[in-house]
Amino acid sequence: MKSDVTVVGSGPAGLMAADVLSATGHKVTIIDQAKSPARKFLLAGRGGLNLTHSEPLEKLLPRYGQAANFLAPMIKAFSPDQVVRWAQDLGQDTFVGSSGRVFPKAMKASPLLRAWLRRLEAQGVVLKSNQRWQGFDEAPTILALGGASWPEMGSDGAWVKTFRAAGIKVNELQPSNGRILIPWTEHFKTRFSGVPIKNVMLRYANQQAKGEIVITAQGLEGGAVYQLHRVMREQPGLALLIDLKPDLNVDAIAKRLALPRGRMSQSNFLRKGLGLTPQAIALIHETKAAISAEGLKSLTLNPQGFAGIERAISSAGGVALSELDQNCQLKSRPLTYCVGEMLDFDAPTGGYLLQAAFSTAVAAARDLVKSLATA
Repeated sequence: MKSDVTVVGSGPAGLMAADVLSATGHKVTIIDQAKSPARKFLLAGRGGLNLTHSEPLEKLLPRYGQAANFLAPMIKAFSPDQVVRWAQDLGQDTFVGSSGRVFPKAMKASPLLRAWLRRLEAQGVVLKSNQRWQGFDEAPTILALGGASWPEMGSDGAWVKTFRAAGIKVNELQPSNGRILIPWTEHFKTRFSGVPIKNVMLRYANQQAKGEIVITAQGLEGGAVYQLHRVMREQPGLALLIDLKPDLNVDAIAKRLALPRGRMSQSNFLRKGLGLTPQAIALIHETKAAISAEGLKSLTLNPQGFAGIERAISSAGGVALSELDQNCQLKSRPLTYCVGEMLDFDAPTGGYLLQAAFSTAVAAARDLVKSLATA
């Protein structure tokens, strides 16, 4: 006998759980407090939509830090390759970018979401918008309530109070993959806000990240910053070092700096001799770095914390993993599961966030199908 199941949340984790459940014949109702489904998913898709990452699992799994062991079985059971096949089943071909990230060829979320919603409708899924979760009950339920970033998109973290009142441990929701605060001079931030500096290496504590940084009025953001967000949050107060020429060693830079400058200004000399952009050169002056090989490979900044969670790409913290079994079922509440960003895991951008959302949702839905079959 097939059962009625409620999925709370119409983001990617909730839709994936509904997809798996409805494909087995269960009657699924999705409720969401937003007026339309997957609003944050659509927002993320404006920049290309990283569905997952193509790197091998031995490199991918450590991206989740302390949550890696918990997530590993679920990601292995619904792997990046399976995410690609799932997208293809929806008529959305993918490709691997130069960074290893996996994108839909359409380079946006809307075509994939439309195809996904059509399939869910064909499988009998009912979507009810503008309905807020009212709290725990005894019905089979998968909760995909999200974190607390971009609250106007639907995930505002209001569920935390209800969980804590029920005695379920929830670790503080904090910004992740967001802007770090740097006290720029007025001239620098006015002139260069919104401008990227590509192909740099960042070092913080014992970790490093290569990629792009973007100057903002408040500080820095961008892929390289996001990769270090977790260690910066866990070990605050240290210096952030920027290597402007990570592909050149100290000796190679020193040789170029030793060439005759002639009548060129220092800025033109750095631009022509080392390929530094105006914003990179301005950053050298902003940080008062020495114009030397060592100086250009260790510009020093002192982060002053993070911008608010409301504009972070994702949030860290959430339901403590100790509250869940290996399939994301709450130990204290049979047939109630928690999936996606509401769980206490953290990962950089690049497809890792969606991969974990998909994999936890699939694991929970498959386990609930088994449990209902034996009930």
